[in-house]
Amino acid sequence: MTFDDKVKYQESHEWARKDGDAIVVGISDYAQDSLGDVVYVELPDVGSTRKKGDPFGVVESVKAASDVYMPVGGEIVEVNKELADNPGTVNEDPFGSGWLIKITPSDAGEYDSLMSASDYQEYTKGLDE
Repeated sequence: MTFDDKVKYQESHEWARKDGDAIVVGISDYAQDSLGDVVYVELPDVGSTRKKGDPFGVVESVKAASDVYMPVGGEIVEVNKELADNPGTVNEDPFGSGWLIKITPSDAGEYDSLMSASDYQEYTKGLDE
């Protein structure tokens, strides 16, 4: 299991990484491993806004469909269109080319409230017990 120390996490298993003025969002390696083979990804419209904790899309696997939630509130400024044809990229490279959306945050402080990689690793250990 990979825990990228360049990103922050939330309990619902999304990660967030600063990229200039934007925040890139995806699902963690733990989440993609738990889901199994991802077969479909539903993403929001560019230009839509959501609050921290709001669902913004769905990741479907051979096992289940799971909502994905905003780690910070803001405007969706880009979605990963490549996932429409290659949803399995979420499994293959969850912290790289498997990213889901980019957000312009409405409150930069929300990012700082997310878990560090070590905190998230401890959190997921508790889930497996």
